[in-house]
Amino acid sequence: MKFMSEQEIMDHYHMTHAIKDVKETLMSLVAGKIKTEERIVIESDGNTMLYMPCVDLKENFSLIKIISIFPGNPDKGLSTSQAVSILSELKTGKHVATLDASYLTRLRTGAITGIATDSLARQDAEVVGVIGTGGMAFEQLLGVLAVRTVKKILLYNRTMEKAQLFAEQLRSAAIDADIEVVSEVNQLTAQADIINCATKSHEAVFDHRAVKQGTHINGLGSYLPSMREINVDTIAAADLIVLDDWEGAKYEAGEFIEAEALGRFNWNEALSLTDLISQQVSRQHINDITIFKSVGASYYDLAVGVGAYKLMQ
Repeated sequence: MKFMSEQEIMDHYHMTHAIKDVKETLMSLVAGKIKTEERIVIESDGNTMLYMPCVDLKENFSLIKIISIFPGNPDKGLSTSQAVSILSELKTGKHVATLDASYLTRLRTGAITGIATDSLARQDAEVVGVIGTGGMAFEQLLGVLAVRTVKKILLYNRTMEKAQLFAEQLRSAAIDADIEVVSEVNQLTAQADIINCATKSHEAVFDHRAVKQGTHINGLGSYLPSMREINVDTIAAADLIVLDDWEGAKYEAGEFIEAEALGRFNWNEALSLTDLISQQVSRQHINDITIFKSVGASYYDLAVGVGAYKLMQ
């Protein structure tokens, strides 16, 4: 069995690869070539373990990802999220590779953000607001930068120092945009054409009254029923809502579960990311408020795992 380290994968497999591979896997999902089961989520003492299996009958691979989410890890000098994937081929069942999957998890999340943003954000969107500058924020932003010409990036984090460090990370990566850290979240919300949320919050992270008409919002931080990022008022006001995994979101997207319980949202109003790919759905009017909500699904991990493995053979 081959072991593929995070650095090896980072050296060869990038956002453009991930966007292409995720799109192809979504088309296979539409064609009935992907088999998956609900992921197993086990919580303990504020930490989360997830086990995510999937099979691709077109590419003839199976993958299971194991990911741990330990919010206290940064205080110990460790990443909040750590992941590993085991890839098997379906001719003999041989396990062909173990992939260090932390970067791949961040990359596939950024890729699906980019795919959704390309369909849902205004073509002239040029100001991106980033709420939450933790481990997922960089690749989530790269996904947006892959599909829109961004002139200004606004950063907000509850801990100002972390936002400043993230700004330096962006400058070191030669991101070609004006980068500004703001002290109040609504300073960001009032200016942004695209808002990226990647927090572990249990309450809405911005005030709906500060959201501009025509704004597109990407929410990916909340992945448990108890978590919240997007304001219920924003969900109720949205003209188009797209979910990365419709079934998964019904059980895990806390703010949408709350909005549905309050009678301000109906799951049948939401589309899935496959609808954007297969039906070419997009925003209809320049003033529409659009939302993309991601909770993750194993077929996205399968897409980048198989993609990275095939590219590096």
